[in-house]
Amino acid sequence: MRTMIAGLMLAGILLAAPLAQAENPIVIKFSHVVAENTPKGQGAQKFAELVEERLAGRVVVEVFPNSQLYGDNKVLEAMLLGDVHLAAPSLSKFKRYTKKLQLFDLPFVFGDIAAVERFQRSPEGKTLLRSMEKRGLIGLAYWHNGMKQLSANRPLRVPADAKGLKFRIQASDVLAAQFRALGATPLKKPFSEVFTLLQTKGIDGQENTWSNIYSKKFFEVQDYITETDHGVIDYMVVTSTEFWRGLPGDVRTVLEQCIAEATAYANRVALEKAVSDRQKIVDSGRSTILTLSTDERVQWVEAMRPVWAQFEDVIDRELIEAALAANE
Repeated sequence: MRTMIAGLMLAGILLAAPLAQAENPIVIKFSHVVAENTPKGQGAQKFAELVEERLAGRVVVEVFPNSQLYGDNKVLEAMLLGDVHLAAPSLSKFKRYTKKLQLFDLPFVFGDIAAVERFQRSPEGKTLLRSMEKRGLIGLAYWHNGMKQLSANRPLRVPADAKGLKFRIQASDVLAAQFRALGATPLKKPFSEVFTLLQTKGIDGQENTWSNIYSKKFFEVQDYITETDHGVIDYMVVTSTEFWRGLPGDVRTVLEQCIAEATAYANRVALEKAVSDRQKIVDSGRSTILTLSTDERVQWVEAMRPVWAQFEDVIDRELIEAALAANE
């Protein structure tokens, strides 16, 4: 009789285990700062959908767009405390954890997004994903947003046109140096405040990608956008070392596959939206897009290129050369 009771108890425990697992899935909070219709917003949603398909009952991904949980300036601290598990901050946001990612802020290093992609797939680009492990962070993938354009309420055709203007920048010493090289004033402000600052004339201009300029309606409060392609805004999908290594091995493997597929999807969306959102701005008639002549573009390149030398020792000259080689 005792043997039968013991057997029934064991069977009950075994049956309860998967039920408990299903009732208490691993929750992954994915925080980001942009709108849901941006490349990053759509990539985060695609990741959540893939996880739901393949790990239903075991893992739940909760996506928080538009800085609902944290801004990019606080999300990495929150991640190290375990309050959020995935984020995709702009590459400019990692300065406290590694100086090398400032490479992506250097002006006119990459000729186009294809060159950015080639570098990120290179051994040097992949190494950067793991450059913060000792600080508790692991990069899982790069997500594109696109090449940056300059906007202002006066036409910016040559570098001298930017002199004396106030531009919002991300918290980046490289970007600050870039605008000082133009004789402009850089102001480090959160992304969520940019529209209001432009609307109230708290700043004169900003730099951003077509998808961000359109989705956040910056074009409605800027008279001119100069198509410079002078830099790139990309993101790193990042998690904490402690959280990632603490996951069951089989779950982590599936999540890596989902990240890879979401990355391909987000990057495809980024390429498409760079074209379509630019056209929507043109169609709106709210902001005039200026296309630079070859001579005008050379002037911008020459004005900003001295910034490379300022940060060569910090970033690593060989890394900069590897990035430049991606243009070939």
